[in-house]
Amino acid sequence: MTTVDISLVLFDMEGVLTHYDREARVAHLAATTHCTPDAVRHAIWGSGLEARADAGIIDDAEYLATLGAMLNYPLGKDEWLASRRASITPNERTLALAGQLQKSRAIAILTNNCHLVTDHLAYLNPAVDRLFGKAVYSSASFGATKPAPQTYVRCVEEIGARPSETLFIDDTEANVRGAVDAGLLGYTFDNAEALESEFERLGLL
Repeated sequence: MTTVDISLVLFDMEGVLTHYDREARVAHLAATTHCTPDAVRHAIWGSGLEARADAGIIDDAEYLATLGAMLNYPLGKDEWLASRRASITPNERTLALAGQLQKSRAIAILTNNCHLVTDHLAYLNPAVDRLFGKAVYSSASFGATKPAPQTYVRCVEEIGARPSETLFIDDTEANVRGAVDAGLLGYTFDNAEALESEFERLGLL
């Protein structure tokens, strides 16, 4: 067992603590707006709209209004949230590991998302909301998305932790590299079993 001085474990949300089904989200929103799935994909991702919202370049109201205009549909917040909820399934195993860690370490989430996700987490992702409470931070709060170093640095500062004592976990290797470049420890998530072994190696469990 290796003992590392870690006071905070910072998780990515989708792909680690939850399974993210992008196509379920697309299908739900396509049915709601009477658009084709391709039109939805282009409006959200192909146009760069969601990336701008996730980086805090545009606010939630502008994001929803622009998305609705692109889909030629008066898209409401509740309809958007319903489509987003359709994409989320909790990863019970990693949530259980996070719950174990919470007994001895601070835990938090840093997710590439707009405020619509983090502000409505109790509806979108009740299991995560119950465990993490207010310790869920969207990239939109920090003016950039992962893997930009400022995203990690500002998040850790807001939490009140030290980068060198923070372990960041993400399923995207580039995001983990960004965290390491920002002075954090990093681990690329593959599955819960391997993560549990890593926690044991680090002396966290």
